Amino acid sequence: MSKPNFQAMNQKELHDYVLTHRDDQEAFYAYVDKLHTEGNWIEMPPLQSLEDLENYPEFKARFRNSSEPRDNVV
Repeated sequence: MSKPNFQAMNQKELHDYVLTHRDDQEAFYAYVDKLHTEGNWIEMPPLQSLEDLENYPEFKARFRNSSEPRDNVV
C-alpha cells in the first residue's frame, strides 16, 4: 500500500487522515508542518479567567463563525 501525497492534501484532508491513521507519524509531522506553514491561528497570551476572552473579540468571532465542526480530540 502506497502512502498518500501529504503535500497535495489540504489542511482538512490531512487532519482527517491523521485522525483515522493515528499511528502514521509521517502524516502527523506533515500535518504539523502544514499548520505551521499556513499560520492561520490567532495568538494571544494565556487567559487568567474566562472573562479575559472579552478582550479578544476576534478570537471569539472565529469560533462563532466557524462552519466546520471541530473534533474534541487531544
